[in-house]
Amino acid sequence: MTAASRGAAIGGSYDPAHTTGGGLSGELARLEAQAELSFAEELHVLRGLGIDTAATVLELGAGPGAVTRRLRAALPGAELIAVDIDPELLAHAEGAADRLIVADAAALPLPDHSVDFVLLRYVLQHVARPEQVLTEVLRVLRPGGVVAVTDVDDGCWGTAHPSYPELAGVHARMAAAQAAAGGDRSIVRRLPALLASAGFDRPVLRPFATTNADHPTEAFAPHLGPQRLEPLVASGDLGLRELALAADRWKRFRTDPLAWVMLLGFTVAATAPAGRGPRKNHRTEGAPS
Repeated sequence: MTAASRGAAIGGSYDPAHTTGGGLSGELARLEAQAELSFAEELHVLRGLGIDTAATVLELGAGPGAVTRRLRAALPGAELIAVDIDPELLAHAEGAADRLIVADAAALPLPDHSVDFVLLRYVLQHVARPEQVLTEVLRVLRPGGVVAVTDVDDGCWGTAHPSYPELAGVHARMAAAQAAAGGDRSIVRRLPALLASAGFDRPVLRPFATTNADHPTEAFAPHLGPQRLEPLVASGDLGLRELALAADRWKRFRTDPLAWVMLLGFTVAATAPAGRGPRKNHRTEGAPS
């Protein structure tokens, strides 16, 4: 499956070969840098949600395994299953999990009630019909199991000083392009209702913050740098002048000794209700045990 067909298959907005200006290799580097920047804070939240006591952890949308490898180090006693629809991406996660499975998150080849904890990290913002994924997650979770969805909300992404109001239109173009492709960069505000509608109990929201008091300013390039905008020029959604403006403001920011940035992330979690029997009319034959 090509990167382009991958995006079409899930009906969403993520195309790894065209997410940064560096193609697939650039995206692999971006995902690794993103995980390095914030996973410690994310793991603190996940531990508060009980991931340390899970015997089986399922990571959906694992991609090349940047987070999978960190989960393996943090949870050495758990069975770790990594799933992604893109075999080319998932091949880079070889050795990071007990099982690597190429599958659509909305049609998992796993038995009912077979995992204890499911993590979706920056996945649902790209999925056109997230309710289908959450319904499937509920099916594979054991009663009392937890789903944790870590994602973004453009309306409360964080704060930076100095700020550049002239970039507001540029960032709006990126959000609009993602929405046109079936994504939603404000998915977090919808997640509690989506989880409840899918049948989960007790949705809770847990924010986390990452600042350049703890990381070099340059480490925030995956989020604040202009490389994410370069594919929008190729697609016609952004002009070269706007890209140059973003590049200039990022250069100013990262070289300013007084610059400060705080990025906010959010994990919305919920519990699979107790007392559920296996769902009827769902194919589980041949699913791995």
